[in-house]
This record gives sequence, C-alpha cells and structure tokens, in this order.
Amino acid sequence: MATCLRKVSGPDRSDDEDQDTRLGHCRRGWRGLVSDLVPIEGSSLAWNELERRLLEMGFVEGALVEVLHEGPIKRDPIAVRVDETTVAIRRADALAIVVRAPGAR
Repeated sequence: MATCLRKVSGPDRSDDEDQDTRLGHCRRGWRGLVSDLVPIEGSSLAWNELERRLLEMGFVEGALVEVLHEGPIKRDPIAVRVDETTVAIRRADALAIVVRAPGAR
C-alpha cells in the first residue's frame, strides 16, 4: 500500500492515533477519504477561491480519493481520482485537502 509522507497533528491525539494527512503529501497509489479542507499559506489564490474550486472538483467530505499519477518534475502535478472523476491538481493546492485512510477513525 502506498503511503503519505506526513501526518496532520491534532491537539488531543497522539501521532499513533492521528490518521489525518494532507493529500499533497501522498504518494501514487494512496487511497483514502476527504475529511476536511483547510486554508494554506503561499497559495496564489485567495482561500475562498481555492476552497470553491476544490469543492467544484468534488473534494467534499467523505469523497473517496486515489492518487493515480505523479508528474515527472518534483512529482508535480498529481492526477487524483475523486469518486468517479479524475482531476489534475498541483501538490501545493492539494495541501489544503485533509484526507484519512479508509477505516481510520
């Protein structure tokens, strides 16, 4: 199974219990569910515009996602299947998408 490189820390959970991570850190083959969208720093878009675009692409809470492909330069952009749609997204923008592995709490 593919992995994600970093976890999102929660204030009330230890690293072992915390299964949330950012989609932008996930490798090809990783599958999971969207759990949240969060603002990121350094985006060329205002947060409300980025959030609107992500929602329009189908990154809604509970959506099944799978990283299908990574670009040749710095593994960017990534191709992601969102439910039954495939989209390409920059890793920097994918950092706004919080995901968790299926079966995680």
